[in-house]
Amino acid sequence: MKKIVLAIDIGGTNTKIGLVTKEGRILGVKVFETRAKLPYKNFMQKLEEKVNMLLNEHNAFFRIEAIGVGAPNVNILTGNMENPPNLNWGTSVPLTKSIEEIWKFPTIVANDANAAAIGEMTFGMAQGMKNFVMLTLGTGLGSGIVINGQLLTGEHGLAGELGHTKVDPYGRQCNCGLRGCLENYVSVTGIKRTVFELISEMTEDSPLKKLSFDDLKGEMIAEAALNGDPIAIKAFELTGEILGSKLADSVAHLDPEAIILAGGLGNAGDILLNPTVASMEKNLFTAYKGKIKVLISKEPSANSILGPAALAINNLTYSS
Repeated sequence: MKKIVLAIDIGGTNTKIGLVTKEGRILGVKVFETRAKLPYKNFMQKLEEKVNMLLNEHNAFFRIEAIGVGAPNVNILTGNMENPPNLNWGTSVPLTKSIEEIWKFPTIVANDANAAAIGEMTFGMAQGMKNFVMLTLGTGLGSGIVINGQLLTGEHGLAGELGHTKVDPYGRQCNCGLRGCLENYVSVTGIKRTVFELISEMTEDSPLKKLSFDDLKGEMIAEAALNGDPIAIKAFELTGEILGSKLADSVAHLDPEAIILAGGLGNAGDILLNPTVASMEKNLFTAYKGKIKVLISKEPSANSILGPAALAINNLTYSS
């Protein structure tokens, strides 16, 4: 019977669960709406239902050894989600305890972008790298930082919240309570807000003008930009300009080999990458110019599953 791990990725919009081998082969995946505005107990009931469905489909052939979870604002030291800004579940959510009470497997949890960073280092583009930054550009903006081959966790287990660094102290209101946070400009939600601001300012015709905020998706903006839509193109230019300038700040702090982008907005590819790199290079301290790679994760759809899986696999390796 082959040994596998259960991977859980909790996002502000959707939650993904998957069964993964130690070699990184994904055996099965299920996706469901997180429904972040409903109570936490509702989410856990849905999670249990979907995980048990997945296990029933594969249990005859495989045995789970551990569970890895990526989620917003996780304190890796306590296993709790602390004040997750896009989830209406309270100030401290006992994630590890809740999961272990149901399935009784050893469980390790981390910030979703920290999990993604470990996934890239174990299975993806960061194999062999010892210093890099991972950004997940989804509903919000997550970040994971690896220094000298180790995940940077910090004194309180919460290091690397680049999404809540300041772009504009008088800027957009963030769900975290602050104003002008980076994730309000550089995320799927952020670029949607930029599009609607541009719609009010630009007279050019655009199919995006016919959509409501809730109906507008990041993929639609990317597709419109590829088709030459001036509003979508401008939205990506502005987004890349802001992201690049803040990446230049991160380079000054960390001197990474690479910055890797993943998540919904990362799927836009060169439409986002080109203005981001141009802005970063423009704002870099001279000593770093031309030295820092900015990469798009090769498997963005698998990344959210392989990240938590890598957490579980590495935890087993270190504890055995």
